[in-house]
Amino acid sequence: MLEDAPLVTVRRNTPRPSAEQVAAIAGAPTGFVVDALGGRGAMGPAVKPVIAGQSDFCGVAVTCHTGPADNLALLAALPLLQPGDVAVVATDGYVQTAVVGDLVLQMAKNRGAAALVTDGAVRDTPGIRHVGLPCFATAVTPNSPAKNGPGVVNEPVVLAGLTVAAGDIVVGDVDGVVVVPHARIDAVIAKLHDVRRAEAEMLAKVEGGLGVPAYIEDMYASGKVREIG
Repeated sequence: MLEDAPLVTVRRNTPRPSAEQVAAIAGAPTGFVVDALGGRGAMGPAVKPVIAGQSDFCGVAVTCHTGPADNLALLAALPLLQPGDVAVVATDGYVQTAVVGDLVLQMAKNRGAAALVTDGAVRDTPGIRHVGLPCFATAVTPNSPAKNGPGVVNEPVVLAGLTVAAGDIVVGDVDGVVVVPHARIDAVIAKLHDVRRAEAEMLAKVEGGLGVPAYIEDMYASGKVREIG
C-alpha cells in the first residue's frame, strides 16, 4: 500500500549559474541559442507568449510540477524565487483549468521573477497584460484550479517535450522558449560567439544581394546532383 503523498515536496539546494553566465546569454535570440545547442533545445511550438510584446526574457529555472487542475506547487515555489528566476510550471499539458492568473503572476513579479512558463493554461489576460511579466502558455481559459497538491518543486520536469531542471537557463522571445542545461552553459556561451559572427557575416551577404548559398553552388558543381529534366 502506498503512503499518502505529502502536499508538496520541495528541493531547496539546487545548482545556480552565475550572474555573469546568465548575462552572457541574455539578449541572444532563441534561434541563436538553439544553434549554439546544436540545433535542438526549444520547447514544443504550442508554448507561446500570452501577451504580444511581452516575450523577451532570460533567467534561471525554478521548476514545479503541479499535475492537472491544481497549482499548489506553483504557490509553494514562490518563496524560492530569486530575482531573475523563471517559474517553469509543468501540468502534464492539462489545459481545462488555468494554472496561473494575474494575481499569482504579480506575486512572482514581486519576488523578482523574470518570467513564467507553463505547458498548461492561464487566465485573466487583461490583468496579465497589466502585470507586464513575460508569461508563456499553451492555452487560455477562465476555469480556475484547486490548491490541493500533491506537487513537486525544484525537481526535473518535462514540459512541452523538453526536460527542465532547476538551475538551467531559460530563454524566451516571440519565437518560443529554449532551455540551456546547467552542465552545458559554458559551452553554449562559447559557441554563441561563433553563432553571432556567422549570422552577422551571412546577413551582410544576403543584404548585399546573395541569392544562393555557396554550399548549394558547390553541391551543383560537385557532380552529385542528378538532373532529370
